[in-house]
Amino acid sequence: MLVVRPAGPADLDHLLELAILSGPGFTSLPEDPDQLAERLELARDSFSGQLAAPDCWYTLMLEESETGDVDGVGSVKAAVGLNRPFFSFRLVKNTQSSPSLGVRLDHHTLVLVNECTGWSEVGSLFLKADRRKGGAGRLLSQSRYMLIGAQPELFADNVLAELRGVFTPDGACPFWDHVAHKFFPMDFDDADRMTGSTDKQFILDLSPRHPIYVELLPEPARSVIGKVHPQGVPAMALLESEGFRPNGLVDIFDAGPTVSCQRDNIRTVRDARSLTVRIADEVEAELPALISTDSVAAFRAVRQRAAVEGDAVTLNRETADALKVRSGDTVRVKT
Repeated sequence: MLVVRPAGPADLDHLLELAILSGPGFTSLPEDPDQLAERLELARDSFSGQLAAPDCWYTLMLEESETGDVDGVGSVKAAVGLNRPFFSFRLVKNTQSSPSLGVRLDHHTLVLVNECTGWSEVGSLFLKADRRKGGAGRLLSQSRYMLIGAQPELFADNVLAELRGVFTPDGACPFWDHVAHKFFPMDFDDADRMTGSTDKQFILDLSPRHPIYVELLPEPARSVIGKVHPQGVPAMALLESEGFRPNGLVDIFDAGPTVSCQRDNIRTVRDARSLTVRIADEVEAELPALISTDSVAAFRAVRQRAAVEGDAVTLNRETADALKVRSGDTVRVKT
């Protein structure tokens, strides 16, 4: 059975493997053992309640219960932009016209902004290649929203997600090469690492002070603004199915899109019900349901068959054991 569970310091080797497999541009999964170890300690303290809500970063692992293999990772940040700025480019349309000539022109510009302060963020969604079929990605993705729905007061009213921008098969990033690199004279990997490990002052120091006219950029850069990395297309589809939509912001390094949704309008947050557990040897149900615990501290999630009747849900013993719940406990269920 696939189970989504909290990450902790013991997951360092698993997380490092996933970071290496994720490839370039995956800012939240740096190939740096020290950063990943710090993140896992942060996850432990977040789930245990040792941190104040705005500072929490909840990292989740997708584990095969029988083998203990960890095949995926996802996360939720309670808030972004509070301790370090959350920079983006906003794509702005400016219209100019000359009535005397009968000319009207729309110009698009990129403007550096810091608009999402205090928002929650879902991210770090990555699975090993052999786990990207059969619903594992949907389970891991939706588990983040089940976590938010378990204790929504810990999260902001608005939730965003950043998607990785376009890279060529040889690892080059057109937007970085033609635009961002002109302002940040370093390798992409170094800028990516500094974004995750510093206070981002270097971005404020070096970023363009004036709007960048998109029409003046080389075609390879123009064509990728707001576009998703091919590996991120399934993640984008999952986000859209939950109600997330592009909000006009793109990443300052690779121009990948940002999408957002109000917390209480996220489909899984909105539609999941809190039900009382009953346990039986066998459960008759046509389709599996998404089931999670109802607290952040003891969070676990699975997709298994469940029989819903009124305010109760019947689970088989294997499912109850995977969730670590007993008869009479409360779980959240989305059918």
